[in-house]
Amino acid sequence: MIEKKNNHFEFRKNVLHAEEISILELAKSTKTPFYIYSAGALEDSYNSLVYSLKELNHSLYYSVKSNSNVAVLRVLSLLGAGMDVVSSGEYLRARKAGVPGEKIVFSGVGKTFEEMILALKQGIRQFNVESIPEIYQLNLAASKVNKVAPVSIRVNPDVDAQTHKKIMTGKAENKFGIPIMLAEKVYEIAKNLENISIVGVDLHIGSQITHLAPFKEAFQKIAKLIYSLRNKGHNIKRVDIGGGLGISYSRAQGDPIPLKDFSSMLKSIFGGMDLEIQIEPGRYISGNSGLLISSVIYLKEGSSHNFLIIDAGMNDFIRPALYEANHDLIPIVSSMDEDPKIEVDVVGPICESSDVFVSKAVLPIMRAGDLIAIYSAGAYGAVMASEYNTRPLVPELIVKGNMSSIIRSRPNLFETINRDQIPYWLR
Repeated sequence: MIEKKNNHFEFRKNVLHAEEISILELAKSTKTPFYIYSAGALEDSYNSLVYSLKELNHSLYYSVKSNSNVAVLRVLSLLGAGMDVVSSGEYLRARKAGVPGEKIVFSGVGKTFEEMILALKQGIRQFNVESIPEIYQLNLAASKVNKVAPVSIRVNPDVDAQTHKKIMTGKAENKFGIPIMLAEKVYEIAKNLENISIVGVDLHIGSQITHLAPFKEAFQKIAKLIYSLRNKGHNIKRVDIGGGLGISYSRAQGDPIPLKDFSSMLKSIFGGMDLEIQIEPGRYISGNSGLLISSVIYLKEGSSHNFLIIDAGMNDFIRPALYEANHDLIPIVSSMDEDPKIEVDVVGPICESSDVFVSKAVLPIMRAGDLIAIYSAGAYGAVMASEYNTRPLVPELIVKGNMSSIIRSRPNLFETINRDQIPYWLR
């Protein structure tokens, strides 16, 4: 079994390195805050997952929404990954990274007519369709360009993924998918549309799932549905199981679901069904492949709380504020065990009380200019960033061995401000 490694960000001579490169050295040429990704970590995560599924007929489609930088997509494309996209922008990013249309799966509840036309013209493996109106609109779009649209219908199995409520997608009250009790009716509707070709069944019950039980319950429901659909004449060739595999947000722990257990569960449910299993991992591949590097602005000592104010804010990395997420925060230069420590709330400069990365962290005493790394920031970090408080988007870097490159530059303040336009009648 190839195991996913967590040694791409390690201390060497008391300084944190990204692969073979000192982050202290990188910070001399790239002003903080910035994201840094390890190509080696991306490759290891991908390869470990592919290897674990080797006994199954499977294909892998990286979930672009977790980290959509074209350089990240290119690393995975060169390994053979397909892409799972949810917008025309993500579709075009995947194409720029070298992914052919036939290896792209188009998901999402709100595909527009224009997005359908784009994918139909440039190539698509399948549309994961989520509603009856969408099926009719896709049929119309396909007829306009004289194509037949390959379709998997996303089924909502009404399963609690036991994860954060904001990233659960498989309960009946969530907006995603066709209720499982209506699925066979919807397949009948799709079967009778001239420009629709049914190829499979799709589901995705949520993100950052840390127990096998929700997966098993959902997949067993879907297997039962597939048997019924086949008995009624539907040619179901694929089951798209979505993503959702959770990761550890602690450097000291391995991932919560061993891959061998996950693959064994898939084999026990789908192994004898003559199906191609499609999987759409995002966070599992990119999450622990990136860091957010920040500098201390001030140590603000108070009467009841001490605040370590850093130059990264919730606009740069919103997960702690949005999901109450806990990320390891580690000084770039390691201290001796006997060095004095202090309890601090690590906070950003944004004018919001929610701009807190961690509360009551016990850290070595840090001063202005010291560097700190926020771990497990490779997924849902840069992609969810904003320019709130008129703070330009931060740079992204990638390293491979002893090579590093900026893969998205920071715009200057004037570029950010000059996107706004004053109308002539206010001049």
